[in-house]
Amino acid sequence: MQNPVLIFGAGTLGKIALDIFNRNNVLVYGFLDDDKKLHNTELGEIVILGDTDDDGFLKIIGQKTEAFVAISNAKVKKKIVEILTERRKVMPVNAIHDRAIVSETAIIGHGNLVMANAAINPFAKIGNHCIVQSGAVVDTDAKVADYITIASGAMINAGAELAEGAFIGSGSIIVTGIKVGKNARVGAGSVVIEDVPDNATVFGNPAKKV
Repeated sequence: MQNPVLIFGAGTLGKIALDIFNRNNVLVYGFLDDDKKLHNTELGEIVILGDTDDDGFLKIIGQKTEAFVAISNAKVKKKIVEILTERRKVMPVNAIHDRAIVSETAIIGHGNLVMANAAINPFAKIGNHCIVQSGAVVDTDAKVADYITIASGAMINAGAELAEGAFIGSGSIIVTGIKVGKNARVGAGSVVIEDVPDNATVFGNPAKKV
């Protein structure tokens, strides 16, 4: 990546993204965050410049800088992504830790955050704007749609499919071939052995609807 990157969100994910870009020798231009108390303060010597919809900074994206959206709330993230794609005609870049393992045959979209020691195995498919946290595994031929969070240590086994907006809790296991529905939530430490419907929350071993 030749251009510097502007990070949307100065919270926990923003700090992680900053570390990843620093490790990958990518210059971070600054942060944008809607918490006005943070404006003109610094994170690791990088200034929080203004709001996420500040046209003064948005207008340089796509020309002089790239963008990365480091926000966990899916609704807020979607709003910012829409601004970037519709107003600036650009897609956010990926932030992939140098200690993550990503197969050459895996397919990865745009705007994804892949943390340290995560593994994306051969022929796995990751959509756009997902979060794959530390130590999580997306195994061979698994399919992960857009705006999905896979928390630390979770295992998405071979051929499993996650629909848009799903949340997979820390240390949980999605068994081979299982489908998790749109906006469904899987509690931490759960073992999912049957398909999860859209918008459902499941928990336990074996996971049951709650």
